[in-house]
Amino acid sequence: MTDPIADMLTRIRNALMVRHPLVQLPASNIKIGIARILKEEGFIRDYEVIRSPGGKRSLRLLLLYDEQRRPLIANLKRVSKPGLRIYTGRSEIPRPLGGVGIAILSTSKGLMTGRQAWRDGIGGEVLCQVW
Repeated sequence: MTDPIADMLTRIRNALMVRHPLVQLPASNIKIGIARILKEEGFIRDYEVIRSPGGKRSLRLLLLYDEQRRPLIANLKRVSKPGLRIYTGRSEIPRPLGGVGIAILSTSKGLMTGRQAWRDGIGGEVLCQVW
């Protein structure tokens, strides 16, 4: 797999389209960080890291829907890719849908939303956008 973050976003997108209550995927520290941000921002209900007997880690995301069973995540978009990294300074941090969505950045202080990075006055690699 050349882009595990894109794979994570695609698995979430596919699970939301068929209204699955949860999605399970291979875990890594960056995926766990993205899941933490999605939970803090209210896009998913919860997440947990599961260890298999062989020592492999899996990440289980509990997806969130409204009363009409519509997903709270309308779209997930991968921005920076392995073949084309996208970096941004503080003044150019994207604001998806005028601030309704979030941009997830990888900064020198760890993974954070675009809003947090702007507040801290730092830029970084724009991993994805969620709205």
